Amino acid sequence: MYRRRRRDDIPQDNTDRWLLTYADLITLLLAFFIVMYSMSQIDAKQFGRVSKALRGILKGGPSVLKHLDESQFTGHGLLKFGDLSMLQTKLHNEIKEIGRKGDIMTEVNERGLTIHIMESAMFDEGQADLKTRAQELLDIVAQDIIKMPNHVRVEGHTDDRPIQTTQFPSNWELSANRATTIVRYLIDQHNYPAEKISAAGYASFRPYVPNTTIENRSRNRRVDIVIQTMELSAAEPGSKLQNFAIDQVNQIVSDAEETNTEPAGNNFPN
Repeated sequence: MYRRRRRDDIPQDNTDRWLLTYADLITLLLAFFIVMYSMSQIDAKQFGRVSKALRGILKGGPSVLKHLDESQFTGHGLLKFGDLSMLQTKLHNEIKEIGRKGDIMTEVNERGLTIHIMESAMFDEGQADLKTRAQELLDIVAQDIIKMPNHVRVEGHTDDRPIQTTQFPSNWELSANRATTIVRYLIDQHNYPAEKISAAGYASFRPYVPNTTIENRSRNRRVDIVIQTMELSAAEPGSKLQNFAIDQVNQIVSDAEETNTEPAGNNFPN
């Protein structure tokens, strides 16, 4: 008697067989890349030195001033907070030596190093012509910061008392004119690079202390010289700091190649 085959007895196609081929391919690719990796000649130590140097440049680290004149600083001076504090101390000592300690205040914050110079040390009230003694202070500041690649912002400030003269219709004109006067002095007398400095006037709208007393108003009448951080400096229009950083990295790579005495090969740590 003819017996009908059950459906379960009929062989079924295995639809997952393609996974075997795929797995073989992946295994071959993995083996290929392992072989390529083992044959590479990447110098990990040299790469690490360059990477560390680049991070230092972007953050204002020690390598930035490697090829600049370091004779004026025992540190590196380029806008890490510790280096800014060193410059701050240096300025205070120099100002103290000439008996002008009360004419300036300094602070280090997220903007960089700010040098507050009181109005009485720079200008007559309501005027924007430099006093003769003001040049003494500016000469000291200029010689300490001129070799730095950082951008410098000179900012004029007044108190909240209105002014209305033929020359200065408001505190805006007075504050901006004072800042510009200092910028021009640094450029003309010290050959300060014009592309690394700018002027701004804030009138009475950036008080250092509330304008509530005569003493506070005198503190608010000031000019601030702000040595900006590397990050802020790089953001300035036309900044050359990016090219400066690239040149530094190229020099570091060159130095690393000259001093690298280890044989070529795979130097990745085990």
